[in-house]
Amino acid sequence: MKTIKKIGLFFAIALISLTTSCSSDDNGGGGSNATLGTVKAKVGGANYTSMEMGTFATKQVIGGLTTIIVQGSDASGKAIQIIITGYDGLGSYEISEDAAISTVASYIESNISNPMNSLVWAAPYENSGVAGTVTITEISETNVKGTFNFTGKNQAGEDTKAVTNGAFNVNFTSN
Repeated sequence: MKTIKKIGLFFAIALISLTTSCSSDDNGGGGSNATLGTVKAKVGGANYTSMEMGTFATKQVIGGLTTIIVQGSDASGKAIQIIITGYDGLGSYEISEDAAISTVASYIESNISNPMNSLVWAAPYENSGVAGTVTITEISETNVKGTFNFTGKNQAGEDTKAVTNGAFNVNFTSN
């Protein structure tokens, strides 16, 4: 499980580094609806909205196991990533060490000039209990919509960060 989280973190940081641009669109965050192509939330009380070109979703079925990944990045290198491994339909998925379906969420503040100094708040973490929830409200062959909230622990320290009022509305990338 830790290896999967580390691999996901590596890809998240790499993707953020590749998709960061010089423009910004700050429409704020929070609420239960996201416009198409965005992930939005309140992170530590501040509004966060991803930019469309830095936002993607994938759905993979391997060996009968469905994995959904949603990630949204903004122009400053901040990102939210959600991974549900074992997706089995509409509804809520707990972010917990003990959940039957593995659900992981992260908030990332990339250091573009030195990616190894990027900060990551991930959930679940050791002894976190239920650290949050992801709810898939709509899904089709081309799009996924939902809401989320979680409290992530800084992987380089002990502090936590609350990610609340999250929502996503993202088209799946083509395989």
